Amino acid sequence: MDKRNLAFGRANFILLSIGMIVVVLGFILMSGPGSDETAFNPDIFSAMRIKVAPVICFIGFVSMIYAIIYRTKEKEGEDKK
Repeated sequence: MDKRNLAFGRANFILLSIGMIVVVLGFILMSGPGSDETAFNPDIFSAMRIKVAPVICFIGFVSMIYAIIYRTKEKEGEDKK
């Protein structure tokens, strides 16, 4: 299999995996116990769950888009076809 025919290189996959880990971390930070019918839990409105975690998810999604767009620099001595 010729590596030049692949859509993504090794760096793209590494950046995609890092972005996915950041997104999963953001969703984990958003999770937690909720309120039920008998008791109200004010922790559902904490700054971590409303402000910080969505920003972390957004950063992860943006980094995944960058990983898809990222193009490795070809060596100058290679013949371009």
